[in-house]
Amino acid sequence: MAVVSWKEVCLLVTVVIGCYWNSLSCGFVFDDVSAILDNKDLRPSTPLKNLFLNDFWGTPMSEERSHKSYRPLTVLTFRLNYVFSELSARSYHLLNVLLHAAVCVIFLRVCRLFLDRTPSRVAALLFAVHPIHTEAVTGVVGRAELLSSIFLLAAFLSYTKSKGTDHSIVWSPIALTVVLVAVATLCKEQGVTVIGVCCVYEVFVAQGFTLPLLADTLLQVIRGKDGFPHAVLQTFLKLIVLVISTLLLVIIRVQVIQSQLPVFTRFDNPAAVSPTPARQLTFNYLLPVNAWLLLNPSELCCDWTMGTIPLVESILDVRNLATLAFYSVLALLALQSLWHAHQSAKTVIMALSLMVLPFIPASNLFFPVGFVVAERVLYVPSMGFCLLVAQGFRAICHSGLLLCRNVKRISWLCMALLLVTHAVKTFNRNWDWESEYTLFTSALKVNKNNAKLWNNVGHALENQNNYERALRYFLQATRVQPDDIGAHMNVGRTYKNLNRTKEAEDAYMVAKSLMPQIIPGKKYATRVAPNHLNVYINLANLIRANDSRLEEADQLYRQAISMRPDFKQAYISRGELLLKMNKPMEARDAYLRALELDRTNPDLWYNLAIVNIEMKDPSEALKHFNQALELNPRHKLALFNSALLMQESGEPSFRPEANRRFLLYVEEEPDDANGYFNLGMLAMDGQEDEAAERWMKKAISLQRGFRSALFNLALLYSQTRRELEALPVLSELLRHHPEHVKGLILKGDILMNHKKDTRGARECFERILRMDPANVQGKHNLCVVYFEERDLVRAERCLQEALALAPHEEYIRRHLAIVRSKMAAMSAAGEPLAPAGGAGDPSPTEAVKKSPAPQGSSEQKGGNPSPAEGRNGGNGNSERAGQWAEQEAEQGAGQRAEISQPNKRTKAKSTKEITDIEKKRAAALKRLEEIERILSGE
Repeated sequence: MAVVSWKEVCLLVTVVIGCYWNSLSCGFVFDDVSAILDNKDLRPSTPLKNLFLNDFWGTPMSEERSHKSYRPLTVLTFRLNYVFSELSARSYHLLNVLLHAAVCVIFLRVCRLFLDRTPSRVAALLFAVHPIHTEAVTGVVGRAELLSSIFLLAAFLSYTKSKGTDHSIVWSPIALTVVLVAVATLCKEQGVTVIGVCCVYEVFVAQGFTLPLLADTLLQVIRGKDGFPHAVLQTFLKLIVLVISTLLLVIIRVQVIQSQLPVFTRFDNPAAVSPTPARQLTFNYLLPVNAWLLLNPSELCCDWTMGTIPLVESILDVRNLATLAFYSVLALLALQSLWHAHQSAKTVIMALSLMVLPFIPASNLFFPVGFVVAERVLYVPSMGFCLLVAQGFRAICHSGLLLCRNVKRISWLCMALLLVTHAVKTFNRNWDWESEYTLFTSALKVNKNNAKLWNNVGHALENQNNYERALRYFLQATRVQPDDIGAHMNVGRTYKNLNRTKEAEDAYMVAKSLMPQIIPGKKYATRVAPNHLNVYINLANLIRANDSRLEEADQLYRQAISMRPDFKQAYISRGELLLKMNKPMEARDAYLRALELDRTNPDLWYNLAIVNIEMKDPSEALKHFNQALELNPRHKLALFNSALLMQESGEPSFRPEANRRFLLYVEEEPDDANGYFNLGMLAMDGQEDEAAERWMKKAISLQRGFRSALFNLALLYSQTRRELEALPVLSELLRHHPEHVKGLILKGDILMNHKKDTRGARECFERILRMDPANVQGKHNLCVVYFEERDLVRAERCLQEALALAPHEEYIRRHLAIVRSKMAAMSAAGEPLAPAGGAGDPSPTEAVKKSPAPQGSSEQKGGNPSPAEGRNGGNGNSERAGQWAEQEAEQGAGQRAEISQPNKRTKAKSTKEITDIEKKRAAALKRLEEIERILSGE
């Protein structure tokens, strides 16, 4: 038994790289999106134990929507890819190519057990270039097949060493085999089938039994002649060990899936829900379909579900002839190989075992699976096919030597042509996997009767924001499969993206009408895919944009919950709606119910914190924010809003932690100006002027015209006696926001007190009064300008008007008294009222100059953050993004112009301010619509 040489290894690796190097240019497509891009188990922030609690797609195995595909070791390799390259698809594809090369080398080693050098090379080369493998190698999720195959072949090779030179049992290879089988099963479920291959090898190769000999031996044992043969005892003992280990692995696997089969719909596998005999006839017909794909992989398709293969509903269907022919050939090959003891027979029986046994879990014959045909599950069965082809090639070449040398030459020419054409086909097929659009459009060339393909092309176009073209594909999907609920949901979502809400609602209503009616006492989820229940969520999200239909939307959420009490997304969406309806207590109950279903979801804890904020319970909100961060330390929204909550508490001991969380947030969102702005505000609170200036400038550089950052930077310059540096910042602020009252007040203050530009100051204050004639600060400061210009008559009249606006403001009354006293003194002295006043009493302007800058005068505005909203202050126009209490600092720069009580904070808000608050709250709640669309997976 020859070993594999380095030259052969290099040959196989070179061939594999030559066929698959272009796969490195492919992205994440089809199932890769769910398994890689959307799978939180890949992220380092997710606990490693979650890999062993969740399925292949990151869904907890305990959840009904789980596919029950338990492959933690495969997910672990994805996680290692993420550690080194995050979501760079090239590294994932590169590792797949290398794993395929490793499988080819190990397969060559297996072939050497049954074939000579040349035929074994042919088998390995054919396996390396076979186009059926593109889905397993170029599709990243196909790594499950690759890893499982490595350990499956390694387990088989280990078992072949379990027979000693003296025909005794060597137990260490058997123990290693069991371990490797367990590892292969943790990569993909079909790994356990290698036990069956080992049993076939033990009986018909290692012990050399044939059917006649086996029957004769069993007959002798039954009759009790010559006792129990030692070889039979050894075989029986080894088979018992293999069977028991298989049963243990199956029992563990059943326990892992909690004795539940995954929920599939008739769209995934139409034959699975068909009556007899259509179900049996169709499933048996699928066997020759898979065999034909191995023989002639000319038309490959990434998705064979739905209407791709019509049901075989009658015994008279001509396709039954293909089924009959397949079983006839298979039976003939099996019978011939089991009847004889020569080496060729042993090769054929092992080839058949590799073809048949690993395919059984995906055959639908014993239990339904979620697909009709899947090319990647043919990865291991193709080993048996390649071994069978190589054996046939060997037999032809051998007969050619006896009959005619031309036969051998022709066979070599045909084999070389087969290898070359397969390699070219594989190389070209890889380009189909470059993007989802190229993949699904190539599939439509093969099959136009699969609505899922039309839907997926639509999704690809939708991801490019090409909604008009996407809509055409979605509508075609509804024509191909009129009862496809998902297709009608896609149509509705696309109409919504096109702002055609009436058509969107009509499409959702059609999808809703296709949902099966509730049958009392029967579990709803067993008859429809859980994601189809999202039609209620999507429809409710659409109509709740109309405030008059909020109760109707709530009814839809409650209907979804009544159909499936564990429908977590329905509780989440309903909680958001109840917040919009100003029912925080009911919203809290909805989120608590969702938390009963999933306490490990950080978004739920975050949403509950938002409810606590609405209920004016900041301490409880902070606890729930912290809980979200325990589950996901880099939960962006929880980082931002918990830091903001700490900052707004005014507690100095919270500042270091708030600063740390804001820093983590800007690491996650380096382009979000709001994070840097709030770091600047924290620095201002801690009187760290240099840091505050740096953060404010960073925020402004990321978002030109950032209102609050510009104002607070100008205010910072003013407070640190750098008033002249504040002027260009204020000019920039007023260029973007010409009606910014506080900016105008601060600019007028600086122009009057530091530039002695009373004309410019007057223009600022007059502009304020044109916008808001009742603005007390603007009016009072304009009076100060008149006093500065020594126009006492106008100053007196101005202060009288200011006092009429704010009759309870004592400082205005005192200032008016000062002006009148000054006027009386000047009149008594015979002086005109226009000249400047005497030096005895300080002028209002001088009082302004002497008054200290008020503390805490920074401008801070914002709206209520919505539960799980994508960004806080995402539009960049909110004054202080994500802040919950609408609080403009009343103590702003305008109070620098007050003659007395400079640190007094005005407690009452104007009607306009209150109106602004309500508008901002409504705008924040409106942002729920976009978030709900993401959460519901439209």
